[in-house]
Amino acid sequence: MNIYDFTMLTIDGKPQALSEYKGKVLLLVNVASKCGLTPQYADLELFYEQYKDKGVEVLGFPANNFANQEPGSNEEIYAFCTSQYGVTFPMFAKISVKGEDIHPLYAYLTEATKTPVQWNFQKYLVNRAGDQIKVFEPTTKVSDPDFLSAVEAWV
Repeated sequence: MNIYDFTMLTIDGKPQALSEYKGKVLLLVNVASKCGLTPQYADLELFYEQYKDKGVEVLGFPANNFANQEPGSNEEIYAFCTSQYGVTFPMFAKISVKGEDIHPLYAYLTEATKTPVQWNFQKYLVNRAGDQIKVFEPTTKVSDPDFLSAVEAWV
């Protein structure tokens, strides 16, 4: 099993096979609209604009696992992140990223890295082959030199 074996629902309810991103560097982020880290949406969008032509995709996964900080519907979440932060990177339907109802994608990520999701905006960086995953803490910004070094090593 690898990252490309999963099909997710986009935020507007359409199935999206992650295999369609084969050959790209993926950044999977669990996001929330009412978190102190929510302004990272702006950083993620800027990063996406700078790196999408280099074969990097940012994938946003809304999750309400931490302090009820993502209570809205998929429609409300999409309206918020696009109107407040101009998000253009792919957003997916709300899922659970920890606990008994953890989505199989995040069960895979946490098992593969031995790193459970600590909070909103934890980052999983996956190489182009889909066989290496690096984890970055929720507070690590995508402008952080260590994060950018990891990305540059794989683009």
